[in-house]
Amino acid sequence: MQLKYLAPFLVLLLTLPAQAAEKDKEAAPIAEPQVHISEHKVRIQGQNIRYQVEAADTYIKDKDGNPTASIFSTAYTRLDEKNSERPLIFVFNGGPGSSSVWLHMGLFGPKRVVLPSDAERVGAAPYLLETNGLSILDMADLVFIDPVGTGFSKPLGEHKGKEFWGVKEDGESLAEFIRVYIATHNRWNSPKYLAGESYGTTRAGVLVKELQEGWGSIDLNGIMLISSILDFQTGDFTDGNDLPYVTFLPTYAATAWYHNALPNKGQWSDLPSFIRDVRDFALGEYATVLLKGALATDAERQAVIEKLHQFTGLKTKYLEQTDLRINEFRFMKELLRDQGKVVGRLDSRYLGEDASIVTERFEADPSSYAIDGAYTAAINHYFASELGVKREASYHILSGEVFSNWNWLYGSSARSQGFLNVTPFVAKGMRQNKDLRVFVANGYYDLATPFFATEHSMNHHGIDLSRVTMKYYEAGHMMYIHQPSFEALVKDIRDFLRP
Repeated sequence: MQLKYLAPFLVLLLTLPAQAAEKDKEAAPIAEPQVHISEHKVRIQGQNIRYQVEAADTYIKDKDGNPTASIFSTAYTRLDEKNSERPLIFVFNGGPGSSSVWLHMGLFGPKRVVLPSDAERVGAAPYLLETNGLSILDMADLVFIDPVGTGFSKPLGEHKGKEFWGVKEDGESLAEFIRVYIATHNRWNSPKYLAGESYGTTRAGVLVKELQEGWGSIDLNGIMLISSILDFQTGDFTDGNDLPYVTFLPTYAATAWYHNALPNKGQWSDLPSFIRDVRDFALGEYATVLLKGALATDAERQAVIEKLHQFTGLKTKYLEQTDLRINEFRFMKELLRDQGKVVGRLDSRYLGEDASIVTERFEADPSSYAIDGAYTAAINHYFASELGVKREASYHILSGEVFSNWNWLYGSSARSQGFLNVTPFVAKGMRQNKDLRVFVANGYYDLATPFFATEHSMNHHGIDLSRVTMKYYEAGHMMYIHQPSFEALVKDIRDFLRP
């Protein structure tokens, strides 16, 4: 037989082993979820608290009972107070693509990373990890959730991450996790709360809808929104959308106040009184001139430019060249350009230096690279040394893969055709559940989710303001890294949780 006739058989012989191996790989059984349980003690608010930690994988399944994803969580349950009606708080961060490390090790958990309060960069290890005597574990049990693609959470079998990476997809998978946790731990009669930070507040809005409408009417007692973004029109700088220029202005002003960049700061007695004047200007003269566009007179424009200079410290010529519209990234670079400094985005108290002073945007966020290493080291050290969680797999603090593949669609509404807005979900949830309350924590120096943008969201879409608690702190996006703000925030959350 000639070689050319043998070729098909040779190809078949060569491919059969590979095909068989691939088939075996696909058919390989999914390993059992890992569960690490340990008991600990901590002193909180003058009390000695015994608690259990369950650091575990939970498999969520399809309608046929087949596992689709493994969601890792760290659950804290008080042991010396047997009460199935204790409050239960499900906690997550945002991104999308972030693990729950920040709220876990920064605010709620019994261990906490301690950072300088004055926005000083912390550098390399070792870092200070100490007992969190202000944890709310004495009042409520806590479940920290890492969405698929973050922490140790991952898709299973033939399932891919993109099946879970989207506004609705993420909401559905976490709603199922919450349902499974409630069922397996018999917490049906516990008061239930959600606590989210940044995009985690968007997630909380989606979960209000998914839990109360779509998952067997799991009604919530409250949601805690830390550095909130519910309506993306208030925060997305796109052509034709003037709203962010208005909603960001008070945070620009607060930043200029902090860095003593205002031409006449002594005119105001304190930051809150200064911000009140900025709010009035933003909603009045400034919004009017932006709305008028080319119809605004030269006198109106010049009056606004002068006020913007007084409130932001930016040069009048620069303000004129921007057409009165100040983009957040341009502001971060421009405010202290003459000093060769850039201000942080997550926390504008932080300063950094770029290789080039003349660029339009900073190289990286100084308030991120100042603290990320501390949280990364702390969570990994804590898992291994205190909870017995030792895995070869990496604990994904932040995932760019998740963020870059995120589906911003929710149902038939596309972000490219408008703006993602989950505020109506919260408003509807409050109408249908008379006990649903909202707590909102705002940092004055947060240029990622500005407080005035959050105020705009809360003042629209039918939110019942009588059930909304708004609090403000002289810190940034993660206000709990600032000790005075951390202490005030914990007190405010405790007050919110009390009946």
